[in-house]
Amino acid sequence: MDIFTSKKCFRQQTMDAPSSAGWSELPVDILRYVLELLSFFDFHRAKMVCLNWYLCSKQTLRPKFRSPLVMLCPEEGGCRLYNPEEDRVYKSDLSGYQFLGNSGKWFLVVDSKSDLYIVDVFSSHDRILLPRLETLKGGTHEIQRVGENDFKENLIKRGTAFAWGHHTRKDLRGLVWVDDKNGDYVVVWRVSTCHYLGFCKKGDAHYSEITLGTDVVRRELRGGDDMVLKGYNLYLLSSRRYIRHLDLSGQDGSVKDASVYHKFPMSIPIADERAMNAYKPISVGNNIVVPTSGEPLFLYTRVDEPTSGRPRFFRLYKRDAKDLDQGTLDTWLVEVDSLGDEALFFDLGITMPADHTLGIEPNSIYFTRNDRRRCSYTKGSTPCIDVCVYNLATKNFKRFTSLSNLKINDAMWFLPS
Repeated sequence: MDIFTSKKCFRQQTMDAPSSAGWSELPVDILRYVLELLSFFDFHRAKMVCLNWYLCSKQTLRPKFRSPLVMLCPEEGGCRLYNPEEDRVYKSDLSGYQFLGNSGKWFLVVDSKSDLYIVDVFSSHDRILLPRLETLKGGTHEIQRVGENDFKENLIKRGTAFAWGHHTRKDLRGLVWVDDKNGDYVVVWRVSTCHYLGFCKKGDAHYSEITLGTDVVRRELRGGDDMVLKGYNLYLLSSRRYIRHLDLSGQDGSVKDASVYHKFPMSIPIADERAMNAYKPISVGNNIVVPTSGEPLFLYTRVDEPTSGRPRFFRLYKRDAKDLDQGTLDTWLVEVDSLGDEALFFDLGITMPADHTLGIEPNSIYFTRNDRRRCSYTKGSTPCIDVCVYNLATKNFKRFTSLSNLKINDAMWFLPS
């Protein structure tokens, strides 16, 4: 049956349907046909009409769409989805949540009661309730609820709890990774600039603690100025600019240190630092990126005062190959001029193969804001939200007209799967 015959049959069946029948009572075969004709965004909007439409959508071949999208958090509240291909903003049903991180279509969010969920960005019905924060175990900290919405953290020393701080959901930061094939997931969270992390995996009833600053950790690996989660691998940028690599795939909350020993920190060449410091910065970011090759890179982002003539720029670095040579007495990072056929997604801290059919541009950085940890309270720094795509070869920025009039509190690139 060709499409014209199908449409004719569809019109005839619709006309023959009882006038009292509501949209929610459409026959399943007709409803499935309607859903299959819809675009990616309209499909996900339509399945939210009612329960019957939602159940039918589960049995329908979904339209494919994997081009980069942006989750927006406007100042007026709520959430929006931005599609760069259409230069169009859509409403999202994630209102009421604060988003922390994402993996494909799955977002790690926190609600008004400081409870964490993993939510399908296209359907709030598909969500995973995570353990409560106060289930944190295996370390020297505990979380206690304060009322219905807030919480406090205590430091445990010799069996005694010492109050450490009072927090709200705005103080939570987090990362998530979801395997779409089997549903496995990893969640990592922290509270502001605390000296520990909490993490859990699928099937866990509690969070396990990862310490960041005690004698258990080698001095050069202490702290967590930045972090990237890639599968079961967690990469941390220490306060001294070394990379700590943790394998979270073990059982019962066990963590394996897979860090590579380096004699020297990730230091930007002195000549580069002098050139960068010629103007007063408004916002600076020091971040790590884990490419497909696996060897972490260092990304320096900066916004200078307008009089500099260079309001934003990026510098991407890698370690010098001789850094692991025992005879090396000193070493500096080496600038990376090209990502080749890969694109860097700043919010995820990873690179992906470029694909023109999906709108993923090669040798480009998909960027939103300098402070990836969302720590805009850092003294002398502002978030400087700037949703753009930066080409490393041409040094050109691609920005989006539909976002120019929006006042945005937060933004995050993601790749729907």
